[in-house]
Order: sequence, then structure tokens, then C-alpha cells
Amino acid sequence: MPGSTEYLRAILSSPVYDVIQMTPLQKMQKISLRLSNIILVKREDYHCVHSFKLRGAYAMIASLTEKQKECGVITASAGNHAQGVAFSASTLGIKSLIVMPVTTADIKVDAVRSFGGEAYLYGFNFDEANEKAIKISQQKGYIFIPPFDHPAIIAGQGTLAMELLQQDSNLERIFIPVGGGGLAAGMAILIKLLMPQIKVIAVESEDSACLKAALKVGKPVDLARVGLFAEGVAVKRIGKETFRLCQKYVDELITVDSDAICAAIKDIFEDVRAVAEPAGALALAGMKKYIQHYNIKDERLAHILSGANINFHALRYISERCELGEQREALIAVTIPEQQGSFLKFCRTLNNRVVTEFNYRYSDINNACIFVGIRLVDGIKERKEIIKQLISNGYQVVDLSDNEIAKLHVRYMVGGRPSKSLYERLFSFEFPEAPGALLKFLQTIGTYWNISLFHYRSHGGDYGRVLAAFELNNQEIHFENHLNKLGYVWHDESNNASFRFFLSK
Repeated sequence: MPGSTEYLRAILSSPVYDVIQMTPLQKMQKISLRLSNIILVKREDYHCVHSFKLRGAYAMIASLTEKQKECGVITASAGNHAQGVAFSASTLGIKSLIVMPVTTADIKVDAVRSFGGEAYLYGFNFDEANEKAIKISQQKGYIFIPPFDHPAIIAGQGTLAMELLQQDSNLERIFIPVGGGGLAAGMAILIKLLMPQIKVIAVESEDSACLKAALKVGKPVDLARVGLFAEGVAVKRIGKETFRLCQKYVDELITVDSDAICAAIKDIFEDVRAVAEPAGALALAGMKKYIQHYNIKDERLAHILSGANINFHALRYISERCELGEQREALIAVTIPEQQGSFLKFCRTLNNRVVTEFNYRYSDINNACIFVGIRLVDGIKERKEIIKQLISNGYQVVDLSDNEIAKLHVRYMVGGRPSKSLYERLFSFEFPEAPGALLKFLQTIGTYWNISLFHYRSHGGDYGRVLAAFELNNQEIHFENHLNKLGYVWHDESNNASFRFFLSK
């Protein structure tokens, strides 16, 4: 593999400026004031494909020999790399074939075709599409363009760091999103060779932290499961070369959850009016967590808005979760007396705090269980104060703010109790957003046991979240055998507090 000098030469002489212009570096005024640091955002959404991926794709395709160009190029991608390859190949007069999972959003398939690429839908995930693309390249002679683990791709992505240092040489820390590691590797090697005093911090989604896993054992490894909410960084295994470079040149690594990413998407929109995709806001989410954890003050910090190719319907899920991601909302279950004036007394106990959600249904003659959302100003500290205050006033309280079942399902189902007592077990499932997923579920499970509760809601996320309860007898062992046969991720939620409060008899 190339040495550091060769990488530096490749970055500085990259041909990417044949098709791109330097993207802006903007100050985020509101969040800078809120976090007591100067926060700068590198706007990679300004590219014609709305993502940094164009840099690496063009750098590699432009470097092909004339004979290789005549063969055409192929890749597998569910999003940004696909568009970068399609645009680059079309610009250079080369045929391109993009293998995309059948679950890919229409907006991304249409974009590939609009840039002159041929979209071939195959498989239900990236790994299946990638395997197919490699097989086609071997059979038909296409040149395979990998999404991240190739020196030419890495060098192309490194041009972003070259621009960043030209735009602001006084940066103290730079936060970079990590999927397969191409961007972080390319940027880190240039930054550390030219301005080693700048700290390079990699940011990963907790659902796809392949760099973290590799660093732990000292080599790339496969993750057992990858969440697809931030699909732009949803990589099962970091590249061999990208890992080598990240291990050597990246200073620190931080991971964040989906709620923190949703909050960062909102921050970017409110500050610079850009609508980032989840992977595009990942670096800011990591920066915010890092600032809070290390109490960073009065520093000059930059993060990469790496892409803005978002499925519009995903905004519904993001909007619902961003308040929780910033600890600006508390969700609680409270038992109050079933008598006149109880609601008024409860609201007065909240001391004029803003109630964001209030769900109730008659339960019995003595008590009522209510599901309440409360706007927070002071985050977790205030949430604890509210709960303490309610308890001191004689209320039974359960904090559901971190309860996924409550946030995904129960808040929309409050009051749904059966008319008679049932022996039920409750399970959560993750259905792939693919044709036939529900049918497979019903054929494997639904014809054997009575389904007493079923809730599915498409949140515009990575997979379908399903909540289902079953009436079970002494055949429970056989039931779990069927669950395992189903092949979906599932969890037993029978003892979940939100279920006991609002749904069970």
C-alpha cells in the first residue's frame, strides 16, 4: 500500500477539481453561542450529488487507463457512492452499472439514473448487492469501484482536508464521520502530516461502530448486526487499508446514538438551513457529546456535513426523536386518583412546565394511568427534579424517557387494554423493510398462536418496528423455536413497564 508521502502527493495532485468546486466552511452562530465554542461546518452537501462521495469516486475513475475505461465501471451502493460513481462515469463518457438493494428509496434510484448510471436492483441489503456487483464485474469485465477501501478513493476524500486547512488553519479539533473509513483515513493522513497539532476525532454511530470494534482487537472484524438509520455509515466491516490509516492517524473516537443524530440534524437546519441526512449530521452529534464530556470551552472546532441525500419521509421519525436526543423532553407514566380535579392538581404540580403530550383513558374507579411528555430546559437534571417533585407529592411515577418500547409504540397506543384477563407475552420485532416481511411473519408465527396485540408503524427509519402480544399456553418452548426460525431480531418485552401500565389487563 502507498506510504504517507505517496498519499500526500496523490491528495495534492487529485483531479477532483475537474468536476467540483471548494465547498463552504460556515460558522454555526446559534450552536456556537450555546456550546461556548466556535463551531464550523464543512458543507459537503453543496456538491451536485449532495455528498463528499463524489471526491473519491471521481479520483479513482479518472485514474483508470483508457482500456479500463472502455470496460465500464460497476459498484454496489444504496446511496451516495452510487451517485458519485454514476456522475463521474457519465462525465468521463464511461458506462456505469450500479447494483442497489431493492429496498433503496426511489429518490436515490432516480438520482443514479438522472446522472447517467444504470441502476440494477438486487438483494435486500448492501452485502447482497455488493456480492452481486463483484460477481458481475468478474463475469462481464466491469472495473469494480469500491466505496472506501482503495488508495485512489482515500486520496480523493483527502482533498476535503486540504480545503479545510486552506479555509481555516487555526482549527483545534476536526470531527469526521466514519462508515467504511475512507473519509477519515484520507483526511487524517493529510492533517497529521501537515498540521499534526490539530486533533482528529472520528465519530461513529453506535449501531455501526466497525472502527471501534476493529481498534478493540487490532484488526478489521465483522459486526454481528448493523443498524441502518444512518445508512451512509452503515458498514459491517471497516476496510483493511482505511483501518491501517485510521489506527495510525486518528487521535480519538466517539460514538453516538440515533436520538443524538436526530438532534444534530435539527441543529444544522436551525443554524444554516441545511437538511442533513443522518450520516451527514453524525460528526456534529459526536462533537456535541465530546464537548459535554470533556467540558471543552473557547475552542475552534469543525465538523463535516458529509451528505444531504435524505428520504423525505424519514423526517417524521427525526422530528419525533430530536427532542429526546437533546434531552429536551421527558416521557413519564404517572398514576393519579380517578376523581374530579386530579388532572388540574397534577398540572399544577408541574409548576407551569410545558406539557408536550398527554394521553389518558379510563382504567378503573380508583386510579388513572397517564402518559405525559414534558418540555425540558435543563436536560437530565430537570427531568430528575420533576420526577422527585411528583413523588414527593404522592404520585407513583415511572420514567419512560429512555424506554424504546414506550417511545416507538406505547405512546401511540395508550388505553388499549383487553376486555378480559389474558395470559399474554409481549415481543418487539425488527422487520426488514422489504416485500414479504409481514407475510413471512404471519406464516411462521401467526397461524399457531392467537395474536392479542399488534402494532406496526413505519417511522421512515432503517427497519420496521413491530410490537406483538400472543396468548400462550404450555407450548411456549415451541413458540420460541418458531421465533428463532423466523430469523428476525426479537426481544421479550413482557415485563416492560410501559406495557404493564397501559396495555395489559
